[in-house]
Amino acid sequence: MNKPRLLDLFCGAGGCAMGYHQAGFEVVGVDINPQPHYPFAFVQADALTYPLQGFDVIHASPPCQGYSRSRHIVRTVDHRKEHPMLIDIVRNRLRQTDLPWIIENVQYAPMPHFLMLCGTQFGLKMYRHRQFESSHLLMSPGRCQHPHELLPGYMCIYGHHCRGRQIGKTGNHYKLFPVAEGRIAMGIDWHMTQNELSQAIPPAYTRWIGTQLIDIIKRNEE
Repeated sequence: MNKPRLLDLFCGAGGCAMGYHQAGFEVVGVDINPQPHYPFAFVQADALTYPLQGFDVIHASPPCQGYSRSRHIVRTVDHRKEHPMLIDIVRNRLRQTDLPWIIENVQYAPMPHFLMLCGTQFGLKMYRHRQFESSHLLMSPGRCQHPHELLPGYMCIYGHHCRGRQIGKTGNHYKLFPVAEGRIAMGIDWHMTQNELSQAIPPAYTRWIGTQLIDIIKRNEE
């Protein structure tokens, strides 16, 4: 059987794509911005108008800034930019297809039903909650394995920082880590800049989802 094809809309630098590839998909990424570090076939185009034909599954990660809790924090004039709220538009477009689809976004994004995933569910030493809404029921790998406070040895990656907590001579303290260590924490083994990494998700998330999607495709073919 040929590999099923997955369209990765708003693809960024490829965190989602790698997980789907590991699950067994042939992946094509689409983003309006150049993505020189995307590890698979890439098309620079508008994800809102790109043709959806010729694929078995569609994944979309519309911009998350408009839904993030940090949107309420205004530091400078440069931060007072409106960010597009595209989840409803993307959902309506995907529902018009007969294909399995996934929409990924940040915690608290407006999704009526979603699967929440975190790095600790996959043995990663990093906190990153992401919501996944789908046309099909998805199983969870279990609950998060951490308290709210960042544990020593774990990392949070956001904005311009890979921030972790470690035990020193004077007790626990926070520390900024280089982007290379952030990539290791997320399970990303190809080059990403700090900005790309802060927008990416660990491939383990979509490897988990992609395995379920391939089972759905196989059942539909029977």
